[in-house]
Parts: sequence; C-alpha cells; structure tokens
Amino acid sequence: MNWGQWLLVAVLLSSFIPGIIIFALPEKKHRLRTILNLCGSIIKISLITIMVIGIYYGYSFEIRLEIIPGVELLLNGDPLSALFATLSSVLWLLTTVYAIGYLEGSPNRSHFFGYFSLCVTVTIGIALAGNLVTFLLFYEMLTLTTYPLIIHRGTDKALLAGRNYLIYALGGGAVFLFAVLWLQTIVGPTDFSITGFSPSFIDAHPTTLSLIFVLLIIGVGVKAALVPLHGWLPQAMVAPAPVSALLHAVAVVKAGAFGIIRIVLDVYGVNNLKLLGLLPLLTAVASITILYGSIRALQQDDLKRRLAFSTISQVSYIALGISLIDQPLAVIGGLVHLVHQGLMKITLFFCAGNLAETLGIHRISEMNGVARRMPWTMIAFSVGAFGMIGIPPTVGFISKWYLGLGGIADGNWWMVAVLAISSLLNGWYFLPILTRAWFEEQQGPWPQEQYSGRFETRLMLLVPPLITATIVLLAGVVANANISPLAWVRFIVREYGL
Repeated sequence: MNWGQWLLVAVLLSSFIPGIIIFALPEKKHRLRTILNLCGSIIKISLITIMVIGIYYGYSFEIRLEIIPGVELLLNGDPLSALFATLSSVLWLLTTVYAIGYLEGSPNRSHFFGYFSLCVTVTIGIALAGNLVTFLLFYEMLTLTTYPLIIHRGTDKALLAGRNYLIYALGGGAVFLFAVLWLQTIVGPTDFSITGFSPSFIDAHPTTLSLIFVLLIIGVGVKAALVPLHGWLPQAMVAPAPVSALLHAVAVVKAGAFGIIRIVLDVYGVNNLKLLGLLPLLTAVASITILYGSIRALQQDDLKRRLAFSTISQVSYIALGISLIDQPLAVIGGLVHLVHQGLMKITLFFCAGNLAETLGIHRISEMNGVARRMPWTMIAFSVGAFGMIGIPPTVGFISKWYLGLGGIADGNWWMVAVLAISSLLNGWYFLPILTRAWFEEQQGPWPQEQYSGRFETRLMLLVPPLITATIVLLAGVVANANISPLAWVRFIVREYGL
C-alpha cells in the first residue's frame, strides 16, 4: 500500500484502537481513559488535515478490498468526504472534552467512551465510503454503536427510546439494503462517481430506477429524520447531553443527510435525476419537513425536545438545497449547511446540558432569569439561536442566503417563502427562550442547583460551547475567506461541474 492508503486506514484506527482499549479499562482509570480519548481525537484531526491538504492539491486517496467477486469495500478521500470527515473529527474532539466533564463521577464510563470511540470510527467510515456497499456497511454499524449510548442511563424511558430507535433505524436499514442490492443487480458496481451510472440504464429501466431512488431516500431518510420517518429523534432526547449532541450535530442525523447528498450527486448523478424527474419529490418532502419540524418545535416546553424538532427542520435545508441541482447557489447553501447546522446545534445542546447539569433545568418554563446565573452559557446559546434564525453575521445567515438565492435563480418563489416562513418560526420558538433567560425575573429556586466552584459550571462543560459559538460567528464573518467552510463547498461544487 502507498502512504495515501495507509493514511485512510490510520484515520479509522485512530479512534477504533483507543475505543477497544477503553472497553477493557477499569472505571477507576479515569486519567488513562481521558488521555486515550483526547489523543485519539487529536491524532484523527491531524491525519484528516493531511488528507484535506492532499485532496486540495490533487492527490488521490483510495483503497479497495474485494470481499466476494463483484463486491468491494472502497475507501476514498474526495472533497465531499473531507468536508464531512473534518466536521465530524473537530466536533468529536469538543464533544469528547464535554463528555469527560459531563460524566465526571458517573458509572459505566469505560462502556460509554468505548462505544463513543467506535461511533466516531463508523461515522468517519461513512464519510470515507467510496461506494454504496461500503456506505451500507458503516451505516448499519452506526445503528449498533449509537444504541448503547442512547440507553446509557438505563431508565425505562431510555430503554423505550432505544427500542424505538432500533425499530426505525433497522427498518430503514433493511429498506436501504434491499435498494442497494436491487440497484447493483441492474447497474453493476455502485462506486461513487460524479456522473453516476450510465444513462443507458434509464432508457431500459426508468420505472425501476425511480422506485429504487425512492427506497434509497427512505433508507437514509430515517436517520436524516425526514417526515414521516422522524419519530425516533425527539424520543431519543432522554440520552445524556453529549449523546444528544452526537445524534444531532455529528453522527446519526448527519449520516442520513450525507447519504442523501451521496445518492443524488454520486449514485444517480445530476443528469440521470433530471431525466427521471425525481428531484421535485425530494424538494417537496424537504419543504414539508422544514415547516413541520418548526411548527412542532413551537409546542414543546422541554428544551431538548424543542431542539430536537428544530433539528428535524434544519437538517432538511440540506436536502432542499441538494434537490435544486440546477442551481449551484442552492447546492452551495445545502452543502455548507451540513457544517453550519452542526456547529449551531452542538452549541445549543452543550448549553442545554449545562443548564440541566448545573441547575436541573430541563424545561423552558424554568429558564426565567437563568442568564444572570449562567451568563456565558446563555451567550453561547444566544449565538446558536441567532444562527438558527438566520441573523447575520452568523453561519445560519450564510446558509439561508445561498438557499434563497438559489430558489430565486430557479424561479422557485414558493421555496423562498418556505425559507422565510421557517425563519419566522425559528424566531418564534427561540426568541421567547432568550427573553425568559435574559429579561424575566427568576421565579423561586432552581430545580436542582449544584455547586460549580469558581465558574458558573464545570470548566470542561463551559469551554466547548464557547468555542463552537465563537466559530458560529467567525465562520460567518470570514465566510468569503479561503479557509472557510463556504470556500471548501465552492471547491466541491466546482469539482462536480455545477
């Protein structure tokens, strides 16, 4: 193998090996477990940075392993995989720091962090998958590695949420498996390619390929929480805050959204989907999900459930942008929102976890005056909320601006209306939270206040949301710089010739 192939293997092993070791550690080995977690995360970021630089300068990263004749495992580093891998690795480091502080003194930490490391391994595997078979393998493994994290608390609610998650995820996985096998029997090996499969297959099997596309979207749409496949996500909010951040910003939901991107751009390809005329269906489903999630968020008093329905809405911006494949601006808006939504939502969940751990606050109705007690946490939360609404100069504004420009360029004024209504609804369910926190008077003692020492909460809980909130602002301010997520997304769009 050449150095590029070894690099891909090392990227996966940098979290897999620490995870296996952590499983074997006694609970009292706190320091060693922390070192393994942080060193694995830092090494992974370093390796992915090398890969990103190599991709930018045209170096090829690919490794193939034939399982059976005609079926290969394929890892491939391309600009799109680099985008998702970079997001996952950076946010995973911050989530690791947060989780170490959040679970301080909790039981079963070796169990938790073992699965935590395996989960990042699988997520990076999804990012680096070079064909549908490899994507399918890691996609199914993601279900198995996240389930123990969802049920970590072991309560009846946690076990029920885990069971529902398995029903949805395994059901979607079965549909996805069937669709992948069916597609491969028609078009042969399904390597990810800018052009997709040959248009000659559409002439011979137009109806079948249309049906397979729908099944593939259903398969990944479960994890992407497309309506009506979203029911598992709000229930999974009984999990610890680091797991909630994991589900919404880094792994599960993003894996589904990334799957939609791969199916549209690399499995079917732009020209084939134009011939089949299927993209308006994806546009409609994404639009419905955006509005439905926002409306349901308004009805939630539980803070994490409100954030969960917000995720259902916000992640569909990605599908919406990709569905308008004729308009590069809309595609840019959808792709960059993969990064931007992750930064904003992980900030919000970190802050929600801080409120729960420090003051016992779980409901919005309990948040009156909380900004006076935890100002830095609520500053970070406010930045994340403003980003979700789309207020400049946050990254949320950048995503919505490009999506709106793409809709206008395509003549889809109803899509612009969807974005505008969604932004109004975002303001409707986020601004009252901020009003309560900053301007209302506290009503009685906090539900369960814990002594936090010199700072408003434990430092390992406070630093990660402040970092992500800062990035939410800076990435918006310097969006036009060559080092911004937007610049890399433009590079991806050029690579696809859009």
